[in-house]
Amino acid sequence: MSANHAKPNISHSQAVDIVKKYYNLTPSQLHCLPSYDDQNFSITTVEGGEYVLKIMNSVHTKDPTLIELQTYAMNFLHENGLPTQTTQKTTMGQVMFLEGIDCGYGLQKYLVRLLTYLPGVPISEVPFSPQLLYEVGRTAARMDNALNEMQHPQLSVLQREGFIWSLSNIPLLENYMKVLEGQPLLGVVMSILHQYKTTVAPTSSSFRTCLIHGDFNDLNLLVQDDESNGYKISGIIDFGDMNFGCYVYELAIAITYMMLEHPNPIEVGGHILAGWESVFPLNAAERDCLFWLVLSRLCQSIVMAHHSVTLQPENEEYLMISSKKGIPILHMLFEMGKEQVEKVWFQSAARFNDRT
Repeated sequence: MSANHAKPNISHSQAVDIVKKYYNLTPSQLHCLPSYDDQNFSITTVEGGEYVLKIMNSVHTKDPTLIELQTYAMNFLHENGLPTQTTQKTTMGQVMFLEGIDCGYGLQKYLVRLLTYLPGVPISEVPFSPQLLYEVGRTAARMDNALNEMQHPQLSVLQREGFIWSLSNIPLLENYMKVLEGQPLLGVVMSILHQYKTTVAPTSSSFRTCLIHGDFNDLNLLVQDDESNGYKISGIIDFGDMNFGCYVYELAIAITYMMLEHPNPIEVGGHILAGWESVFPLNAAERDCLFWLVLSRLCQSIVMAHHSVTLQPENEEYLMISSKKGIPILHMLFEMGKEQVEKVWFQSAARFNDRT
């Protein structure tokens, strides 16, 4: 099946029928939510509840154990005080089920879940205060500490060997370099891959490992107003990239994506680092590699966005959102260099912690 046909494309009426049939709920309002490769609907019901109907793409549907683990993790984190979605069970008591749907290219089977709705807006839509960025780092570290305690008989599935979005697999990007041919960016990305192989990989055995969310980005973190005219984190969504990685990977990912939404990206790292280390201080190896891990994540985001456009050219605008913001930031950090960027981050984190 082509990449175009892997993503479900069901109609509003089909979505309404699913909710009525499996959950005995009657939607009063329903609208589509943006998604990279699944299909999501925001639903308000006559009965008073608010939910997200999530129809998995046909590729991920073939790996139901992975989806079950992601669902289990969300429920586990919720029980441990983190703002994640939980699953609404069907009238038959299922947390997910397979549904045969014709989206215009023949009958396909898709995994379906109904998740609780979390209040708030993506953090990308609000101004970033130092305190909010501190909370981003603190929440990410709390989440990983909790995930490190999670137990499940199928947990080994989350090793996800060869997973292109794992920061352990940065060298795999070399297989996609042709998408940058003719661009000045190619040389920068190749230099960063070299630094990863010579600087990060040899010391990675000193990184502390755990289960991580893996995509703690500006669209997967929700916020809402708090009592002090600021914002508080109200939701962590989309566990599709969850994998066994390292604590420092989660931190690098959070810094990377929050930089994309800040008018002065260099300021972001220190505040997030301060929040992270209030829960989980970095060791020397993790601290020394943080700069290259952030640049490596930017490379992943940019290269894989370009690759996705070759598969789905009609979705170029959506697929390139992060990449277009990330390219100038990657150039800026690379030109500033490790020593200067680390000085800004580490001094800023130390000042923040002195104030708290």
